Amino acid sequence: RLPEQQKTSESPLSWFRGVYLPPALHPLNKTFVKGDEWEDIDSTQEKRRAFLQDFCKKYNSRKKLQTHLVHLVSRIYVEDRHKVLYCEVPKAGCSNWKRVLMVLSGLAASANNISHDDVHYGKHLRKLDSYDAKGIYTRLNMYTKFIFVRDPMERLVSAFRDKFEHPNSYYHPVFGKAIIKKYRHNADEEALKTGSGVKFKEFIQYLLDSHRPVGMDIHWEQVSKLCYPCLINYDFIGKFETLEEDANYFLQLVGAPADLKFPKFKDRHSSDERTSAEVVRQYLKELSKEERQLTYDFYYLDYLMFNYTSP
Repeated sequence: RLPEQQKTSESPLSWFRGVYLPPALHPLNKTFVKGDEWEDIDSTQEKRRAFLQDFCKKYNSRKKLQTHLVHLVSRIYVEDRHKVLYCEVPKAGCSNWKRVLMVLSGLAASANNISHDDVHYGKHLRKLDSYDAKGIYTRLNMYTKFIFVRDPMERLVSAFRDKFEHPNSYYHPVFGKAIIKKYRHNADEEALKTGSGVKFKEFIQYLLDSHRPVGMDIHWEQVSKLCYPCLINYDFIGKFETLEEDANYFLQLVGAPADLKFPKFKDRHSSDERTSAEVVRQYLKELSKEERQLTYDFYYLDYLMFNYTSP
């Protein structure tokens, strides 16, 4: 049963009702996989794929042609040599995945020597929306499509810590100033000028505000709106919670070089404690019970699609 607030015409489930559902999932090509060490991970993978497929069937009762194709694929990166498509979910290992894609495509010899700025601002990787319609459809039909997701609340807190608890020349002046101005009573001039020091409760007030003073951002946008998992059939669903084993199994699946392993290092703020369930609990204590419920409701689809337990 859906909460009462999910039954309105604004329900996020309406995003998927009546849209075109692609054909049944294709079996994964496992010809490159060697040894039986991957059996458990493969079994988990098949369960995730089936779970998402069943969810999407449940909320897609009628068929209709896809629209806004370019928008649907705007977060998907292309690696043509190994024929893979990666939908970027920020705060779920995306920086290291881009490093791996650069190695796979021959742009770098090792994932360990690629800087954060080169990954995100170097424009070395091509996105699917840069192709014409035929190029997009061909790749969607022929390439192995993969996505890595994360517990929604952990992803949200990780994004807040990264963008607002460290110096940032974009998020503080653009988001921070607007958030402090609207949600902090009697804000001092320094905070209004710099946008630094946003509190988690203020950030959540911004997130839940239907009249936000500044728009959404990919770091806390729902995965359902970043990657459209009910419109694009992802062949592989990895999770941040099992990142290393999922990633290295996927690299086997697509025939990556044997010496290429998924990087273990933390991309930035390496001295910080990783955002864990316990860290999230500390942040959620700053919110009222209603704010916690509304934040969960905001990510309701992500919880359902990827079978995460509500906090």
